[in-house]
Order: sequence, then C-alpha cells, then structure tokens
Amino acid sequence: MDSRDWGTFLLPYDQAVEELKVKLKTMRSELKKREEYAPIEFVTGRVKKISSILDKAKRLNVSMEDLETGIEDIAGIRIMCQFVEDIRRVAEYIRMRKDLKVLFEKDYITNYKESGYRSFHMIVEYPVQTALGQKIVLAEIQIRTLAMNFWATIEHSLNYKYRESLPDEMRRRLQKAAEAAAVLDSEMSSIRQEILIAQKSFEDDSNVVTLLLAAIHKLYFYHLVSEAIEAQRQFNDLWENHDMDGIKDLLVKVKSQIKAVKKVEEPGDEL
Repeated sequence: MDSRDWGTFLLPYDQAVEELKVKLKTMRSELKKREEYAPIEFVTGRVKKISSILDKAKRLNVSMEDLETGIEDIAGIRIMCQFVEDIRRVAEYIRMRKDLKVLFEKDYITNYKESGYRSFHMIVEYPVQTALGQKIVLAEIQIRTLAMNFWATIEHSLNYKYRESLPDEMRRRLQKAAEAAAVLDSEMSSIRQEILIAQKSFEDDSNVVTLLLAAIHKLYFYHLVSEAIEAQRQFNDLWENHDMDGIKDLLVKVKSQIKAVKKVEEPGDEL
C-alpha cells in the first residue's frame, strides 16, 4: 500500500476543482448577459475518492508513482446542458480558454458506449498556484445533458453496487433506459426554440413583477402612501387574473408617479 500523505497529494486537485467551478459558473453568467441564454445549465465538481483512485489504478495497471499522469480524472468537472446542441458550443468555449490546455477529447455522444453511456469528455491540463509554486494537474471535464447525467448517475451507482459486474437483465434494462434518454434529448431538441421562447417569456415576466413591487415600495419612501396602497391593490387583482399586460401598464404608471414626485422634491438648478 502506498504510504503517501493523501491529504497533501489531493490538495492541488481540490484547488483545481474549486477554481474551475468558479470560472465556468462565471462564464455561464457572462453568456447569459451577452446572449440572454446560457448553454450551461449548471456546473458541479468533485475530487475522486482515494478508494476510487486505487481501484482505477489497479484496473488500468497504473503504478503509484504514475498516478498524476496515469489517472486523468482525479479532478472532475461536470457541466450540464439543456440540449445536445449546447454541448458542442460549451466544448468550443473551453477550447478557446487561455487558462487551461485541452490535451484530448472523447466523444461518447457520437460514439456512445455499448452500455448506452453518452457524454463528451475533455482532458485538460490546469495550472494551480500552490505554496510551493505552480503545479500542473490533469482534470476531466464532462459535458452532458440533464437526461444523460440522470442515466449516468444511476448506472454509476449500480456499477459500484455490483463491482462493475452487472447482471445481464440489469444491463439490458439500462441500455433501454439509455435509448429512452436519447429519444428524450432528441424530442427536446426538436422543440428547442419553443422552449427557449417560453423560458425567456417567464424570465421577462418575473423581472417585471420584481420591478413593480420595488417601485410600489418606493412610493412609500416618497410618502405616497395612498398611491402605494392603491397600486398594491391593483397588482393583487392583476396577478390573480394573470394579466401581465396590465402589470406592465401598472409599472409604467407607478414609475411616472415616482418620476413626478422626484421632479418636485429634487428640482434641477435654476439657470
């Protein structure tokens, strides 16, 4: 058994995972602001457990001295997308980054595994700044849809339970489930534009409601108490009837009330 200090050994991988999660989540936020749609749904990450590292090293015949180069996924990042089409876009954004280097890619979507596993993997070199200087670590970035991730998570758990010797019946059922997940992804892609329009509409309506309630609260700040009470009453009625056009009109009205009182209380300099 290897006698290394595993806590110290895994520190750079912990750091790589945390930094990559922050950077990819920031990329998601930026894309959402620039394009009003982010191909990244959410990002997770993990450092492989010591027992899993030892199991994989044994399975791949990797010596303890070669763990850093022989095991590519000690640091693992998982990026979830809504649509299959988004996976290629995200992969291209990652290729363009200057803070990591893509070594190679594994396309298990075009060439899915016999088990039914589908995902897009990128093995990258990522530099972390440690107390002893810069260290390059390997990390695996997996990009997949929510349906792919659901299937892969279940399959991973079952493989762990059966030590990767799944009963034939279980294997067949998992293959059928993988096919069903692929059909689901295909159907979602076929109505992708309608889904995006619906999501955008929901987000826009939510923003209008937030702005209106903030504006009504501001009426109290300017001592327009009766106007605030009336605006709140109108909002309640409009919300009850799902009248978004009326809510938008009410927002314009409340904003004009605020503008009028601000003009009186904060007049410009007289020339």
